[in-house]
Amino acid sequence: MNTAIARAVTLALLSATSATAYAQTAAPASSALEEIVVSAQKRETNLQDTPISVAVLSAEALSNRQAISLGSLADGSIPSLRIAPFATRSSALNIGIRGIGASGDANQPARDAGVGVYVDGVFLGRAQGLGTALYDVERIEVLKGPQGTLFGRNTEGGAISVVTKAPSGQFRLDTRVGLGNFGGYNGVMHLDLPKTGDFSFKIDALVNRRNGTTDNPAVGESDFNSWNKQGVRATALWQPSDSLDVTYAYDNASDATTPYHAQLLIAGPFASVLQVAGASTTRRDSSILGGEQEESVGKTSGHLLVADWQVSDSLKIKSISSYRDLEQGQFDQGFIDSISTFAANKPFARYSLAQVKQHQYSEEVQIIGNTAELQYVGGAFYYHESAGDDAQTPLTNLWGATGTVYSTNPATTPLDLTKVTIDRASRAWTDSIGVFGQATWTPASIKRLHVTAGGRYTKDDKSGSLFTLNGVASTLAFDDSWSRFDPMVTVAWDLRDAMLAYAKWSTGFKAGGANSRSLSYRAFGPEEVKAFELGLKSQFWDNRARFNIALFDAEIANKQMDFFYPLTVGGSPRTVSDTTNASTSGKSRGAEIEVALAPVTNLTLSLNYTLTDIDALSAPNPYITGTALTKVLPLFAPKNAGSLAIDYVVPMGVAAIKFHVDGNWSDGYYTSEVEQTLVDKSKVVNARLSLVDLPLPSMGASAELSLWARNVLDEQHLFYKSVNSSLGTYGIFNDPRTYGIEARVRFGVSP
Repeated sequence: MNTAIARAVTLALLSATSATAYAQTAAPASSALEEIVVSAQKRETNLQDTPISVAVLSAEALSNRQAISLGSLADGSIPSLRIAPFATRSSALNIGIRGIGASGDANQPARDAGVGVYVDGVFLGRAQGLGTALYDVERIEVLKGPQGTLFGRNTEGGAISVVTKAPSGQFRLDTRVGLGNFGGYNGVMHLDLPKTGDFSFKIDALVNRRNGTTDNPAVGESDFNSWNKQGVRATALWQPSDSLDVTYAYDNASDATTPYHAQLLIAGPFASVLQVAGASTTRRDSSILGGEQEESVGKTSGHLLVADWQVSDSLKIKSISSYRDLEQGQFDQGFIDSISTFAANKPFARYSLAQVKQHQYSEEVQIIGNTAELQYVGGAFYYHESAGDDAQTPLTNLWGATGTVYSTNPATTPLDLTKVTIDRASRAWTDSIGVFGQATWTPASIKRLHVTAGGRYTKDDKSGSLFTLNGVASTLAFDDSWSRFDPMVTVAWDLRDAMLAYAKWSTGFKAGGANSRSLSYRAFGPEEVKAFELGLKSQFWDNRARFNIALFDAEIANKQMDFFYPLTVGGSPRTVSDTTNASTSGKSRGAEIEVALAPVTNLTLSLNYTLTDIDALSAPNPYITGTALTKVLPLFAPKNAGSLAIDYVVPMGVAAIKFHVDGNWSDGYYTSEVEQTLVDKSKVVNARLSLVDLPLPSMGASAELSLWARNVLDEQHLFYKSVNSSLGTYGIFNDPRTYGIEARVRFGVSP
C-alpha cells in the first residue's frame, strides 16, 4: 500500500471516535445516528449494508448548504467529487470522481462525460443543462468508481443519482421565499394534492435569481456571474391496484446565466495602459474593460414515464421511459480583460457565441427479484441522442490610439448575428444498447457471506458531421462503433452486527467520439477503467458512531486527451483542438474516510476525507510531426480534500433552533490538459441558523425562519488559472461571500 495512504488510514482509525458521515440528515433529534437508505443497487437498502462506496446528501443537508443545483456542490461538500462550471457557460458542468471522468473540454456534442448523471433513473447526456435548479429532492447519491453493471452509460468514474420526492396522495404545501445579497431572491413551491380515485398529483415550481458578482462597465450590459433559474415540474401517480404504480412527470426549466469573469492577475507585454493599471492578484469587484454581455439561456424539458409492477412478493418489473430536449446558448465576454491585447485603433474583445441543441430518448426495463438465497437485477437499456453545436467569435470593441480609451466597434454593434460568420458547426448522433445483470448470493449455511457478480454488454454506435469549419463548408465526418463487456465481482462479509467488510472489482468505459473543434474531425477511441476497492462499514456505540473507509486502486487506459493549436482567422482568434488517446496507462489510488459521531442528544459532527494519488499520462500530440508524446498531469484530482460539519438542535418547547456549519478544503489541482497550471488551494465555510417547527395554529401550518451564508469568511481562491507569455496571467476566482434570509411555511402533512 502507498505510504501516504497508509498514513491516512492510520490517522482515520485514531480519529474514528471524533467525527461523522455527512451522508445523513443533519442534526437528528436523538442521540443515535439515523439510518440512511439508498437505491444504488436498484432496490432500497441500508447504506451500511451496501458493499459499495456511496456518499449521500439528504434534502436537509442540501438546504443546510443552500445548494440550489449540482453546481453548488463545487465547494467540495463531497471531497472525492469535483464539480467545476465551464467559465463560458456556468450551467454546463465538468464532473470527476476520484480523479476520473472529468475532461478539459467536455463541451462538445460528439463527446461523452465520464461520470453519469441520473434524475429518477434517467441519464442526462450533455454537460449543458446540469446547472439547472434542483426540484423537490429526496436525496442525491454519489456512487464512486465504475458503475456499469446497473447504470446506463458513461460511468467509468462513478454516477450521481438524483432522487426526487414522489406524490404522497395527501395535501401538503411547502413554500419558501428568500432574499440575499447581490440582489438575490428565491421562491419555491411544492404542492401535493389529495388523492382522487387512483390518482395523486404533485406540482413543483421555483425561481432563484442573483445579480452579477463582477460589474461590467459597459452601459446597459449584464454583469458577470449572474443567474436566473426557473422551473416547473408536474407529476401524476396512478395506482390502479396495490401491485401497480405508474408515474408520469413533465418538467420545463430555464437557466439564464452570465459567464464568470476571467480576471487579469499580471498584465502581459501586449496589455493596454488600462489593463496594466487594473491588474490585481486579489478579487476585483469590476471588470477593467467593458463589453457586450447578455444572458446565456439554457432551456431543458422532458417527459418521464415509470411503471412499477409488483408481480409477486419476490418479483418486480420496472420500465423507465424518457424523452428530453435541451437548448443552450452562450454569450461570453468574460475573458475581455485577459485575452484582449492592445493594438492602436484595432478591434478587440472576442465575443464567444455558441449554441447547443440536443434531444434524447431512452428506455430501460428492469427485472428485480429474489429467492431464498439470491437477490438479482437484470434488464436492458436503449439510448438515442442527437446533438449539435455552432460557434461564432466576432470582435465587439475598438482600441483608441494609446490604449487609454476604447469604444464599441461599429462593425459589429449592435450585434446582428445574421451578419456574423459561423466559425464551426457540427452534428452528432448516438445509439447505445445495453444488457445487464447482477446477482447477490447469500448462502443459508453462511449468512454472513454475500457474493455478488454481474456484467453489462454495451454497444455504442456514433457518427457525426463537421459541416462548417473556419467559416466555410466542410465535408468532414466520422462513423464508428464500439462494443464491450464490463464485469463486476464483489465479496462482502458481515464481521459482526453492523460491521461489513467488502472487496470489489469492476470495469467501466467512456465511449469514443470526435472533437468538434478539430481541423480533422477524426475519431478517437473509448477510455477504459479497471478498479479494485476494499472497504469497511461499521456502526457502534449504540448507533451513535459510524466509521466507513474505502481504499481504491484504479487503472486508467486510453484516456482521451486534448491538444490545442493557436489559430487566427479574419483577425479573430479561434479555439482549435484535437483529441487523442493516451499511449500510456496510469493509476488512481487513494483512500476515502467517512466517520460519524452523535456524542450527545441533538449534536452531530461530520468529517470526510479523501486522499487521491494519480499518475500523469502521455499521449501523441497531433500538432507535432512524428510520434512525439506529451506528458499530461491528471485533471480535477486534488491530493487531499475534506469536509467537516457540525449540526446542533436546541429544543425550545414547541419549536427549536438548528445550527449548521460546514468547512470544505482542498489542495490545488489541474483543470486543463492544454496548459498544466495548478489552481489554488481552497477553504470554504458555509453556515445556516434556523428557527424551525414554529406552529401557526390559526393556519394549520408550521413556519421556519433561516439565516444562511456561503463562503462565510469571504475566502478567495482561483478555480481556473492560465499563464501566457503574451497575455499575462489570468484566472477565475470563486464566488465571494453570499448570504440571505429565508422563510418557509408548511401546510398539511409534514415532509
